[in-house]
Amino acid sequence: MSDKPLSDAVRQGWEIVSYSATDMSGETYQHNVLLRRQGQHKILTVRKKMIGDGVVVSELEV
Repeated sequence: MSDKPLSDAVRQGWEIVSYSATDMSGETYQHNVLLRRQGQHKILTVRKKMIGDGVVVSELEV
């Protein structure tokens, strides 16, 4: 996945339903985005890598 996973998802037709951010121990934020497409939902979680450049992305089908 690229360094712009949310942009990639929107390009693929996913609609942003909701968003939240969590402060993880004062060092970095974890961004959670609820997405919807054709009756399907998933949560996209994005945070900056602790070491090195880039982001860590996880997806959860709901």
